[in-house]
Amino acid sequence: MSTSATARIYLAGFDVFRRDAVEHGVYLKGLCRQQGMEGLYPFDNEVAQDLSPAECAAQICRLNLAMIREADAVLANLNLFRGFEPDSGTAFEIGAAVALGKPVWAYFQAQGAMREWLSSDLQGRDADGFLIEDFGLPRNLMLACSWAGCSASVEEGVIALRQHLSGQPTSG
Repeated sequence: MSTSATARIYLAGFDVFRRDAVEHGVYLKGLCRQQGMEGLYPFDNEVAQDLSPAECAAQICRLNLAMIREADAVLANLNLFRGFEPDSGTAFEIGAAVALGKPVWAYFQAQGAMREWLSSDLQGRDADGFLIEDFGLPRNLMLACSWAGCSASVEEGVIALRQHLSGQPTSG
């Protein structure tokens, strides 16, 4: 990323489901602005009001993918959502960004390796009998092996992503 251009950062995460989603988006974009970057938040898109629910969903998907294409990088909230995994939409957006060659910086509250915080039997299987990954990673290997780095909070992540994009050593 050229230091003269303003990096555009797609802000991925389940934050769009918060009660204060719009206000939180303003906060996230402000964090980016403080680091000299432009935050792209999904609610920045204008979705037509006269669509069926399926058409609305398809338009949101297209618009978010377009934002990811326009972005220089993705900052992704990988905190646990509705269970023991990150939001599936966020995971999809990370995959899209990686496929497009965009760097992804993740942030989440670390809990150690998955095997350490998920309940398992002596063979490492969960209550349903599925094997829990044992690679010492805090998230599924497909996420953990594709991000450029991770931080414990969005505030730390924004700074670390700016450092990463400018070629500086990162603290994340």
